[in-house]
Amino acid sequence: MSHKIFPAFNVVITALKEEKVIAYPTEAVFGLGCDPDSEKAVQKLLALKNRPWEKGLILISDNYERLCPYIDDKQLSELQKATIFSFWPGPVTWVIPAKITTPKWLTGRFSTLAVRVTDHPLVKQLCSIYEKPLVSTSANLSGLEPCRSVEEVRQQFGDRIPILEGKVGERKNPSEIRDALTGKLYRQG
Repeated sequence: MSHKIFPAFNVVITALKEEKVIAYPTEAVFGLGCDPDSEKAVQKLLALKNRPWEKGLILISDNYERLCPYIDDKQLSELQKATIFSFWPGPVTWVIPAKITTPKWLTGRFSTLAVRVTDHPLVKQLCSIYEKPLVSTSANLSGLEPCRSVEEVRQQFGDRIPILEGKVGERKNPSEIRDALTGKLYRQG
């Protein structure tokens, strides 16, 4: 599928293809992301955040189908799927059993993967153009508040990462995280 790539997306799409880390606006804060299939890119992201790989990461996408290669949704009942879809697109991240083929650099020490279908228009467009989900973690250095503007991303990271310029959504907190099998709340949104 071919897309016309708008100038604002050129730099970040090129960076993703070159296995680099990018920053982009989400529903509440700026996210750091990269190609989920590139161990090299994920290692760069983890080093940049000073984040241990064991914690696992979130994948964000414009649609559910792009997440299916990474999650084992056959373990979910129709009711569990209906519950998930009732929150998407939106700022709720669901922890779903991962396929055994999903790389450990995404799942960390877990057999699950945290995934979200976003309703942020720029991220939706970015995933659509790139034709993949993206790794998504808050854009902030360890110990600092998550960035909520392009200026804050530049203050914390300088020119080290390309930024998809835009505004974050109206939400005050990063995405809520829930377990798809049990409904357990891991992080309040």
